[in-house]
Amino acid sequence: MLRTLSIRDFVIVDAIELDLAAGFTVFTGETGAGKSILIDALALTLGGRGDASVVREGAAKADITAEFSVSRYAEGSPQDSSEEVRSWLSTNEFESEEGGVLLRRVIDNAGRSKAYINGIAATAAQLRELGEMLVDIHGQHAHQSLLKADAQRQLLDGQAGLQTDLLAVSAAYKNWRGLAKQRQEFEINAKNVLLERERLEWQVNELEKLAVKPGEWDDISNEHSRLSHAASLIEGAQEALNTISEADHPMLSQLSAMNIKIGKLVDLDHNLKPVLEALEPARIQLQEAVYALNDYLSRVELDPARLSEVESRLEAIHSTARKFRVEPDALPDEFTTLAAQLRQLADASDLDALRAQEEKLKAHYLQLAQKLSKARSKAAQELSTAVTAAMQDLSMSGGSFAIALNPCEPAAYGVEQVEFLVAGHAGVVPRPLAKVASGGELARIALAISVITSSATATPTLIFDEVDSGIGGGVAEVVGRLLKRLGQARQVLCVTHLPQVASQANQHFQVSKQSLANKTISAIDGLDSKNRVEEIARMLGGLEITATTRKHARELLAS
Repeated sequence: MLRTLSIRDFVIVDAIELDLAAGFTVFTGETGAGKSILIDALALTLGGRGDASVVREGAAKADITAEFSVSRYAEGSPQDSSEEVRSWLSTNEFESEEGGVLLRRVIDNAGRSKAYINGIAATAAQLRELGEMLVDIHGQHAHQSLLKADAQRQLLDGQAGLQTDLLAVSAAYKNWRGLAKQRQEFEINAKNVLLERERLEWQVNELEKLAVKPGEWDDISNEHSRLSHAASLIEGAQEALNTISEADHPMLSQLSAMNIKIGKLVDLDHNLKPVLEALEPARIQLQEAVYALNDYLSRVELDPARLSEVESRLEAIHSTARKFRVEPDALPDEFTTLAAQLRQLADASDLDALRAQEEKLKAHYLQLAQKLSKARSKAAQELSTAVTAAMQDLSMSGGSFAIALNPCEPAAYGVEQVEFLVAGHAGVVPRPLAKVASGGELARIALAISVITSSATATPTLIFDEVDSGIGGGVAEVVGRLLKRLGQARQVLCVTHLPQVASQANQHFQVSKQSLANKTISAIDGLDSKNRVEEIARMLGGLEITATTRKHARELLAS
């Protein structure tokens, strides 16, 4: 959960240090005091977008730090994200000795941004990835997104945990439609494909007949050099052999005799021993040279027929390489490449095979899409039942909520479109949410959905930014109880303007705006029981706080 939040030089905030506790925490204050600015600052540490406009006027940079503890929040919470967070930190090498998570974001007045995780430089994308495991923010305009079909589908899929199934369906759809496009292009361009196939067949056949092996060009070039200079090679090798061992006074004999003579002299003077030690290896090397020359002369011969064969092979390889515009030693790789292109084109130009493969991919997509539809249907029923039950507590007695899965053309998200339906009263047929829900009803339904979906998430900290706008009276009290109950298993932070909601909090902060040296500064204070009465009374009665509003505030807090 979020333990501390430090904000410096952010919008109208000079310096704020917040120590946050478990349970249900509210932030209240006059309109424009900067309540939502706190949420915006936290969103930056979670990888949100930021630019130079967030830096307080006259300051060099905005600096926001959020410290989280990584441990199971409460017994009985449905899931636990702590192990997932620790695993992510370990995998990405952001572990800290303290075992917590420290996120920091710095943005200077030129718009440059720096991000840190546990003191180590990170990217905004890494902040977002980690932040999604730590905090879930429900914005004050969440109810407006419920009017969009895509948002409704994403909400249902997220609640049901269908992301993996959705990715599989999307990949299958992409494969199917990609092959369908290839088949359509082939039907349109069949003549061009046939010409390309004939060209490749001719090239592959020519290279296949030549059958150049890897490394053959170097081997045959060496052989040609040897055969074409065979006479010179034999003559030179024989002359070297004569000089070393077969002449009247060969080098080897002279060196052997000298070794014997020096060996005798060493007995007279040991200073000559290094000379003897140098001459003996030379004699051995000359003897090895004699063996090598004899072996070479036994193998080298004049072979005009073989020379002719080699020259023909060289010419064939060189001519073909020039025709294909590659180096001679690259012909084997060229053959492999062209043969692969021909196989691919042969597969692609087989219209019947293409159609069969297309049907196979379509069937696979539909199988996955039907599995997704089945899971959506189950999740839709469960969410419909839960939201309908919540509506009864939110002054929509007799109303109902339903989720329709309307068949549609196959798409990357499946074969149905999700549509939220609502009936405001008993006996009324549910109709699309966008057409029948009033602003207040929409806010209440959105809040019910937010609370229900949050109950199933593993995210330890939930933030509600004025999601209770558009409601009041007894409904507001119900909302407060819902959020407080949610805070028993999660840390819940809520920006609110409703005294009925604020009175339910375990921790209460007041955000205020002050003018210092012609500059507007936002401040925040934790409220004790006495000051809570004053703040609740202000929220109830406005500018003038009376004994009656204080009494009402005490009653709200007591309840």
